Amino acid sequence: MATDRRAEVRWRGNLIDGSGTIVSTSSGAIGELEVSWAARSTDETGGLTSPEELIAAAHAACFSMALANGLAKDGHAPDDLRTSATVTFEAGKGITRIGLSVAGSVPGLDQEGFRAAAQTAKENCPVSKALAGVPEISLEAKLA
Repeated sequence: MATDRRAEVRWRGNLIDGSGTIVSTSSGAIGELEVSWAARSTDETGGLTSPEELIAAAHAACFSMALANGLAKDGHAPDDLRTSATVTFEAGKGITRIGLSVAGSVPGLDQEGFRAAAQTAKENCPVSKALAGVPEISLEAKLA
């Protein structure tokens, strides 16, 4: 069965001076979030978010789910996975890099097995596939 997820954004003004608000999501789990060009293109976020920050959260969550599923199917259900994703945005170029980093506690699995499982998750999670056009997606995987 297919599922649809929806988000609505309201933008006011031009790109540089304007601002937007994520006003709703289909689940209601994400409250209103403010977005702006400055939050996207500089380190001065001022408490606002950006599309890249939301992509990072989605990628880290999807990758974690894929890794947990793959590990469990191989008989090594993880006790704990801590994943971060860093999305690099360059004005005029777009998203140029994503760095995934995961540390896990997985009983009965060695570092090589964990790294291989993480690589498979990176290649097969739906968000990784959706982001296949990004020039570089790196992965660091280590057992905690």
